[in-house]
Amino acid sequence: MKIGTIDIDKPVILAPMEDVTDTAFRTICKRLGADIVYTEFTSSEAIIRDIPQALRKIRITEEERPVAIQLFGGVEDSMAEAARRAESFGPDFIDINCGCWVRNLVANGQGAALLKDLPRFERIVRSTVRATRLPVTVKTRLGWDAGTIVIEDVARMVEAAGAQAIAIHCRTRTQAHTGKADWQWLEKVKKAITIPVIGNGDVATPEDVERMFALGCDGVMIGRAAIANPWLFRQAKHYLATGRHLPQPGLQERIELCVEHLKLSVHYNGLRNAVIPFRKYYVAYLKGVPHVQKLRQELMRLVDLDQIIDCLQQFLAQEARNIPSTSG
Repeated sequence: MKIGTIDIDKPVILAPMEDVTDTAFRTICKRLGADIVYTEFTSSEAIIRDIPQALRKIRITEEERPVAIQLFGGVEDSMAEAARRAESFGPDFIDINCGCWVRNLVANGQGAALLKDLPRFERIVRSTVRATRLPVTVKTRLGWDAGTIVIEDVARMVEAAGAQAIAIHCRTRTQAHTGKADWQWLEKVKKAITIPVIGNGDVATPEDVERMFALGCDGVMIGRAAIANPWLFRQAKHYLATGRHLPQPGLQERIELCVEHLKLSVHYNGLRNAVIPFRKYYVAYLKGVPHVQKLRQELMRLVDLDQIIDCLQQFLAQEARNIPSTSG
C-alpha cells in the first residue's frame, strides 16, 4: 500500500480512537507490530485556536512512524488552516475524520454528518489537500443509515478531490458500534477506485485480518480489539506470514507490557494525567487471569506510580509461587 513515500505491503494499522490512541498507546502498538498508527481525532477549530490540549494530541515521536494526524471539522477554511499547522508537527500524512458518529460532532456538521452533505464533504477534502504538501487520506463510514449507503460515490469523490487513500468503517452512522460490520462494500469500493482501500470494523482476530485482505483491501485497520489485545498486530502478521497462531501472552508478559505502557503514559502525559485514565487498560491486560479481582480493586485505588508497579510485581511473584512444580 502506497501513501506518499510510505510503501508497505499489507499493512496492519492502528485505528484512531478518542481517549485511547495517545502517544503511549501508539508506541505500544508500534512495538507490537502495528505498521501505521493514527493520533486521536483532533478538532480543527481547537488547533487553529492553539488550544493546548489539542496541540498535545498531535505531538508525535520518531518511534511511531509512519504516523498520521487525524483532524475533524465542518468548515473547509478551518480544516485547511489546521492541516497547515498540523504539518509543522511532522506527521507522515494527514487524515480527515468523516465518520465519527458521536452526537455533538454530528450536530455541528462534523464527522459522519458530512455523509449527508457530499458537496461540503468534497470541499473539505479539496481544501485540505490544497493546504498541505503532505498526503491526505479520509476515514469514513458506509453512509448515514441503511437506506443511504453512499460509500461508492464517496470513494470516487475523495479520489477525485486528491485524497491518496480511504479507510472505511463498514457500518453506517446510525449503527455507531452496534450490529455487524458489512464487509461486502469493501470489494465494491475497491473496484470503483484506484487509491488504496483500508478496511475497518469488527477486525478482532488474525483470521479477520486475513479475510479482509482476501476481499482486496490494501490495508487492514484494527480499532477496539487492539485495546483488549494490543498483541493482535504481532499475532496477525505472524499468521499472515506462516498460517499459524502465536501462543497467547502469559501473565509475566501481560504485566511487563502493562508496566511499560503505564510508564510511557506517565512520561508523555505526566503522573496526574496518566494514572487515573490508565485504569481502563487494567481490564484488558489482566483479562482471563485467575485470582485477579483483589488486584484490580487495589489498582483502582492507587495513584502512585511506584506503588502501582510494586502491586503488579507482587501479584506476579505470588502467582508464580502458586504454579505447581512439574519437576520430579
